[in-house]
Amino acid sequence: MVRYKLLALIAAVATASTAAFAPIPPPTQSIFALASTRSSTSSSTTSRAKKSVRERTSEEAVSLIRDVVQAAFDAGPRAAPSRTLQAYIAITRTLQDFSPVQRPGRQAEQFSAPVALRKLFERLGATYIKLGQFVASSPSLFPNEYVLEFQKCLDATEPIEWNVVKKIIEKETGPITDNFSFIDKTPLASASIAQVHAAKLKTGEEVVIKVQKPQIDNLLKADLNFIYIASRVLEFLQPDFERTSLSAVAGDVKSSMLEELDFEKEAENIEEFRAFLRDQGLRDSVTAPRVYREQTTKKVLTMERLRGVSMVDAESIRTITNDPESLIITALNTWTTSVMNMPWFHADVHSGNLLVLDDGRVGFIDFGMVGRVGEKTFNAVSELSSAMALGDYEGMAQALCNMGATDEDVDVQKFGRDIEQVMSDMANVSPDIAAVGVSGDGTVQAAISFDENEVTNMLLKIVDVTEDNGLKLPREFGLLVKQSLYFDRYLKILAPDLNTSTDERMVALQSADRKVEVIV
Repeated sequence: MVRYKLLALIAAVATASTAAFAPIPPPTQSIFALASTRSSTSSSTTSRAKKSVRERTSEEAVSLIRDVVQAAFDAGPRAAPSRTLQAYIAITRTLQDFSPVQRPGRQAEQFSAPVALRKLFERLGATYIKLGQFVASSPSLFPNEYVLEFQKCLDATEPIEWNVVKKIIEKETGPITDNFSFIDKTPLASASIAQVHAAKLKTGEEVVIKVQKPQIDNLLKADLNFIYIASRVLEFLQPDFERTSLSAVAGDVKSSMLEELDFEKEAENIEEFRAFLRDQGLRDSVTAPRVYREQTTKKVLTMERLRGVSMVDAESIRTITNDPESLIITALNTWTTSVMNMPWFHADVHSGNLLVLDDGRVGFIDFGMVGRVGEKTFNAVSELSSAMALGDYEGMAQALCNMGATDEDVDVQKFGRDIEQVMSDMANVSPDIAAVGVSGDGTVQAAISFDENEVTNMLLKIVDVTEDNGLKLPREFGLLVKQSLYFDRYLKILAPDLNTSTDERMVALQSADRKVEVIV
């Protein structure tokens, strides 16, 4: 199965030394031009599927070599030595966790491949933590047990010293005293790629500064290029793997993760969303942080600090508004409308990124992860929503067939019955709030039993049903559904008696003639 092949590839790469990316001179056009000329006379004219590496043409070999050399050149030599040492330490410590030989007072853990790989990824640092999060958010690409385990992948690291942070800020934006009257030297949060500090501009506005950690760009480029090249080589040596689109998926992972390194791109996403709120007349009820462009670069993002509580903190929300039902409807309608009207959508609306502000507005934060929907998926989601509103499970099955890729005929009636069972399971899930709170620095601390696990399990059921019926759904559909499942849970907490199929306040009902409607 492709989901296991892709994960096996990433695991193999994780345990390999990145010393493969030693210094290599930039590729020259003349070398490849000569190679292409020499190979042109021996190229195969057949279009049949290749079964072994011996059937590869010279052009295909040249293409692979070009990709290898270019990837090595792009990655550069800086990250290789440190990655080799870090990989050795990470592998050694992970093996020790499961070894029968333990220090006094410790017991070996029972071996589990998903747990071992998750631990290894966390110890390998930034790239693999991000890859773990990608696995967790891509149930259509990876095995269920790994998707569930990687929900636990922790993106929390030791903060870098203030002196290092200060140098980065001043290199990117100029002397601190020219722009800021105060920066808290203790970070609000420290993750694999960046850490965040509270600050105040000289003009008096409270802000947060997101600072990219040093050399993280070189590290990610080296690791991701290595993964991409490994997939290309694997497909070259085993042509049958080409049907799994292994290198295409690896390329998508690479481009998606590298985009997160560009804080100017995230700033652009925030500003586009704020413009959308303005155009829709929503600024009185919904907001996103204001970006301060003069203090923002590719490696430093300065934005307004929003203070509020999590969307799952029902008790605190009731001290802010006496109508939490209208508030969650506003949040849901805003996200739904953005899907219908923007070229991308917020693809990470978990409870830490969707806030109820002190003034009663809804706050969307963290625009580093966005999804984009192609026309085919766009139209199919519209069909799916219409069928769902009518309770037409067979129509829902047909819409999913129109969206997915399949090499076989699908029994639409059976598929419809399977979907009906999944929808019934969804309706029976009840919220269970385990702990809620807000720390002194304004950081939201909330935990509900289904915020991740239940949402992921429901998404996995949907993926399993589609695959059992011979379909492969695009990743962007999985992202859309996961956000919709988050909203489904928030509705159960804040508006348990709301009927989204009949309530006239719902954008989905007001826009039956439009392209996309929310799935809850």
